[in-house]
Amino acid sequence: MGLSERKNIRRAYGFDEVAIVPGSITINPEITDTSIDIAGVNLAIPILASAMDAIVSPSFSVLMNSFGGLGVMNLEGVQTRYNDPEEILLKISNSPQADVTSIMQDLYREPIQEELVANRITDIKKHGGYCAVSVTPANTKKLAPIAVEAGADILVVQSTVTTTRHISTSIKGLRFPELLDLIKIPVLVGNCVTYDVALELMETGIHGVLVGVGPGAACTTREVTGVGVPQVTATIDCAAARDEYFKRSKRYVPIITDGGIRTGGDLCKTFVSGADAVMLGTPLAQSKEAPGKGSNWGMATPHPALPRGTRVNVGIKSSLEQILFGPSSLSDGTQNLIGALKACMGMVGAQKISEMHDAEMVIAPSIKTEGKYFQLSN
Repeated sequence: MGLSERKNIRRAYGFDEVAIVPGSITINPEITDTSIDIAGVNLAIPILASAMDAIVSPSFSVLMNSFGGLGVMNLEGVQTRYNDPEEILLKISNSPQADVTSIMQDLYREPIQEELVANRITDIKKHGGYCAVSVTPANTKKLAPIAVEAGADILVVQSTVTTTRHISTSIKGLRFPELLDLIKIPVLVGNCVTYDVALELMETGIHGVLVGVGPGAACTTREVTGVGVPQVTATIDCAAARDEYFKRSKRYVPIITDGGIRTGGDLCKTFVSGADAVMLGTPLAQSKEAPGKGSNWGMATPHPALPRGTRVNVGIKSSLEQILFGPSSLSDGTQNLIGALKACMGMVGAQKISEMHDAEMVIAPSIKTEGKYFQLSN
């Protein structure tokens, strides 16, 4: 029996292989509404800043709040290991590329200090906005109660691949229903890329699902392990699970696509694929205010035995405000992301984010190059 007879391989699609079809009705972009609700947390824009040390510090989280978005701070990063994280961030950003992974492995061996967990959250909350924090499953039981006590509004439990059925040698792993009984704030869980896992995660009672395995610019999971699903297909599948779960339970669990989004066009395709919000990393790392100072690296980069990430030099393009709201000085779609989203909503006739889910999308591998001879020859 040949391989083709034993295993069926289905086609999956990424951002560059699809295009959004204009709607039969258009609306003025100025009257579109980009706000979303995540378990009672209202955001004016559907953007979360990724829980990467090079992106979210307390000050960056406060800035994201001021623009209507949400910064997610990594509780297992340098912010909670060092009293002076800026010195460590500069050391990582300025290290030679050949040495950076081993340097990070050494720097991230410093233990997490529980008092710093509370202090960093307090630094955010004293400005009056929302505070979201991220932990890995292994440290959730230890750090989540501290975060809640300090005033965190949202807990993100995040690992490279998350399931509800994890086999290990530990006596008892993390159980989401038990976690939800322990802490009384919204819990977002990720990451996953399939219908079945997304549905099972929702059935535990969690409040949001992060979608994406390995698409980020600083992540090498796909190269190291070969695991991942392109984001358009992954989002469509997990959004289908959300809709099925809502039909069963009448409880809506938002889908948050995490990683791989580079431009306004990618952002818009994510929502047409079914996302309720997005988590952005590298696009925000390119802001003047990001603590990485033009560099970015993933949470798995300093893994002591199998690093699945790398430091990438992304440069500093502009302010966070310009990246989110413009005005854009570039024509590559990397600035004024909300302006691009509102323009697309107008073109497909969607007044709200949820109405973007009804827009049509087509397979279009040539969409970026069709008719672009003179652009490509410059």
